[in-house]
Amino acid sequence: MSDQTTTNSCLNCSRSEEVVPLLSLRYTGSSAWICSQCLPLLIHEPHKLVGKLAGAETLEPASDDHD
Repeated sequence: MSDQTTTNSCLNCSRSEEVVPLLSLRYTGSSAWICSQCLPLLIHEPHKLVGKLAGAETLEPASDDHD
């Protein structure tokens, strides 16, 4: 049995779960973590996550239309 532990970190800012709360997400069959402060990027500006989240280039930003 291994004593190795994994510390998860935000895919955008790289802060660990020891520093900020992290949310787990799954996309295109992969798992990732994002902190609550970077979550608005995923929702409103996903293009800023290209290279950090596989498939981010295909995500559309949430619309501001609440009708």
